[in-house]
Amino acid sequence: MDVRRLELLLALSRQGSMQAVSATLGVTTSTVSQQIAALAKEVGTPLIEPDGRRVRLTPAGRRLAGHAVDILAAHEAARADLDPSAEPAGTVRVAAFHTVIRDSLLPVVAQLPAAVRLEIQEQEPPEALDLLQRDEVDLALSYDYNLAPAPLDPALESSPLWESTWALAVPSRSPRTTGTTLDVLAAFADSNWIVNSRHTADEHVVRTLAALSGFEPHITQRADTLQLVQEMITAGLGVALMPAAYPKTTGISLRRLPDPEPRMRAYTLTRRGRTNWPPLSLVLSLLSPRPR
Repeated sequence: MDVRRLELLLALSRQGSMQAVSATLGVTTSTVSQQIAALAKEVGTPLIEPDGRRVRLTPAGRRLAGHAVDILAAHEAARADLDPSAEPAGTVRVAAFHTVIRDSLLPVVAQLPAAVRLEIQEQEPPEALDLLQRDEVDLALSYDYNLAPAPLDPALESSPLWESTWALAVPSRSPRTTGTTLDVLAAFADSNWIVNSRHTADEHVVRTLAALSGFEPHITQRADTLQLVQEMITAGLGVALMPAAYPKTTGISLRRLPDPEPRMRAYTLTRRGRTNWPPLSLVLSLLSPRPR
């Protein structure tokens, strides 16, 4: 089977239309149609069928798209393995969130040989994942929470970096609280809440813990940076989850959330079969896990 045709079928299974595949991969819709028709002839069974004005994968098409994940990964691994002794050389494109860029990625820069360069763009996990799946970056540094785990696409490989404990950040004038995490959150059931404006993971944690505490959080503010979240709390606009180790500013107190303890988990994401590429392999080896 032609590898390029499998790539087009897999893209169609994920994106749902030939027009979307055409726009993403830079080919014409007629090329997509012709190549999938040729693939169907190769395997001896229809892979797509009409669905109104669009098309959808047949059961056989869906099964072949599932096999394509492993086939394409093996193909990538074989190509990378042709010269495993080569010195790392090339540009590694990275999409990552602010904290992991600052704490994990920037320290790696000084350790790279001159032949390996990094191209870094700050992105929250949804954008970073989208760029990785479109093959516009080689590495994504993402995060989720133990209380809101993110599903992993089988076409990707993941490796842990570090974890950090999170706490409830409140105005310093707030009354003291003790007890479990649910007891602490219940004390702020009537408060306004601040969550991330570009990623819903922390909102899922807030809503989960609030539901267990017996209330629905009143989410009124959304912000993109922890510094801005702190300023909103100081201004009296609400309370929020924040890293327990994050430098506190005047006017804010942290309430420990001991049981259950929310933890943010940072990790690497790569396309399956790509980690043998020497420059990427080197960067991954330097991004060693560490406690926080």
